[in-house]
Amino acid sequence: MKIWVDGDACPAVIKEILFKAAERTSLPLTLVANHSVHIPKSKHISFLKVAMGFDRADNEIVDRISKGDLVITADIPLAAQVVDKGGLAINPRGELYSADNVASRLQMRDFMDSLRASGIDTGGPQALSQNDRQHFANQLDKVLTRHTRATKKGSK
Repeated sequence: MKIWVDGDACPAVIKEILFKAAERTSLPLTLVANHSVHIPKSKHISFLKVAMGFDRADNEIVDRISKGDLVITADIPLAAQVVDKGGLAINPRGELYSADNVASRLQMRDFMDSLRASGIDTGGPQALSQNDRQHFANQLDKVLTRHTRATKKGSK
């Protein structure tokens, strides 16, 4: 498993949780963004800078992921593509996207976009709370623990 991060919009506190997880698990983590992102020195953590442009980072992630990889993103269309390719996607609030829920999330996103386009103020997302951070950390831990157990079973 590799961990890919949609680095353009990932909150700093979530990146810190991910950096610690990459060190703890020795899993490769790559942040992908169209602007420079500070990462700690680590053999497990890397940064991939892509050209400026709409969805360039998203497209790069989709092109590079393999089945079973984990992607951290708040971008629902990206999450849908990841799930379609057999990957896992978690948003910064800890929601695990799956084949069962990503289509409905995509429909809701499109509905909200149409409301905004018609001039209705739908407000933005709430600030990331301590509870959201904890939920993310817990969900990440569950996914990584499942991966570790599956890897150990496969090596026996």
